Amino acid sequence: MNGLPLLFVELKKSHGKIEHAYKHNLKDYKQTIPQLFWYNALIILSNGSQAKVGSVTAGWEHFSKWKRINSEGDAGVVSLETLILGTCEKTRFLDLAENFTVFDEGKGGLVKLVAKNHQFLGVNNSVNALKKINDNQGRLGVFWHTQGSGKSFSMVFFSQKILRKLPGNWTFLVITDRDDLDTQIYKNFQNTGAVTEECQATSGEHLKQLLREDHRFIFTLIQKFVTKQGHKYPKLSDRSDIIVMTDEAHRSQYDTLALNMRNALPNAAFIGFTGTPLMTGEE
Repeated sequence: MNGLPLLFVELKKSHGKIEHAYKHNLKDYKQTIPQLFWYNALIILSNGSQAKVGSVTAGWEHFSKWKRINSEGDAGVVSLETLILGTCEKTRFLDLAENFTVFDEGKGGLVKLVAKNHQFLGVNNSVNALKKINDNQGRLGVFWHTQGSGKSFSMVFFSQKILRKLPGNWTFLVITDRDDLDTQIYKNFQNTGAVTEECQATSGEHLKQLLREDHRFIFTLIQKFVTKQGHKYPKLSDRSDIIVMTDEAHRSQYDTLALNMRNALPNAAFIGFTGTPLMTGEE
């Protein structure tokens, strides 16, 4: 694209293992001609039927299949066709490069992360829900992740695409119900450069202060929406450009604390992220 090699594809024989494309070819190329990958957006490995996609820093275990072309579940005849149509169609490719690529400064050094299929489709569905905020009255839906499938990075992709693509003075309130989760998600946002200020609520009063001010991100435990018995939680903001992202929504979005949050932010939009959603009849 404009002379830049944004896509790299390594194809093996149909009876060969895709893993060989990684171990026997890609690793060698990255060592001998690293300049080919300076601009790389996506790497596709395939044997003509099976196919996987990953980033330039991904180990073999982080290359993944692309199972659906769109949210309707459309797929090609073979895995490679699905992946090509799902990632290399012009608008999807540019979307992946611009809005679904982050650099994570974790313990092992800087790595480049590209969204997986479920993150790409789910985040775009969520962004579309936000565009229809008046119709759905701020109910943006539930984002169902299996455990270990990159929930906090989906939150990063979601917030960053909104900030890039939808005009407005957006504030994201990230809610969890455990200290370790709160810290983990906050660090993920920090490590990817999405957050550059100290914005973790340290107490209930600090949370009230943050919500009355103008911050891009606020991280808190839902327990900090507590009130003294018999007291109603005060309204803190009438803003309609606050988006509440709740982690483990299945176990924290009911009863007094959730009601207090809605009293505090009556015009906010809400999206829940969970690994174990409650099905009909279980809620």
